[in-house]
Amino acid sequence: MPKPKLLIATTNLGKLKELSSLLSDCPFSMVSLEDLGIDEDVAETGSTFEENASLKATAYGRMSGLPTLADDSGLEVDALGSEPGVFSSRFAGPGATDADRVALLLQKLDNIPEGERDARFRCVIAVSWPGESPEVYSGECQGRIAGAPRGSNGFGYDPVFFLPELDRTMAELSAEEKSRISHRGRAARKAAAALKRRAVGD
Repeated sequence: MPKPKLLIATTNLGKLKELSSLLSDCPFSMVSLEDLGIDEDVAETGSTFEENASLKATAYGRMSGLPTLADDSGLEVDALGSEPGVFSSRFAGPGATDADRVALLLQKLDNIPEGERDARFRCVIAVSWPGESPEVYSGECQGRIAGAPRGSNGFGYDPVFFLPELDRTMAELSAEEKSRISHRGRAARKAAAALKRRAVGD
């Protein structure tokens, strides 16, 4: 009997790879927006990660007719009043690269001492089932913004997200190490447990 399909609704290939790996032991066959030929963009008009994740899960679930998982995540830096927050992927404007966003972040923190660069990654995953309100699961990871990028793994702000307890940036971790401690890993484990319960219930 074929597994039921679950849409992983993201256009970010780094997120798609991470989420597919983190949810690999769920009793669902995961498909992407590209697999379904969906190329519509859902505007992230919410003011919180929860609102944006729910918006995307609901909209893409409606387009696909499938149970749909979407996430919204970002970086909050205390010295910047929790910026960039929900604007993390749009921090440096349209068309900007990960490197552009990292460069702007370091520029804004140029005069902030290392000990005052506390930050956290936050992730909210929303799972939408046809005809139901989305369920949301969250995770976060505490760290500090490094003075310069280090490491070549991961994506986004990973090269400057320093983890004092490991003495490495997120981009210096293996995929397995990152999944154990990352914001997305923590949120995904909660979502995976709920998906497994749902499958058993069905």
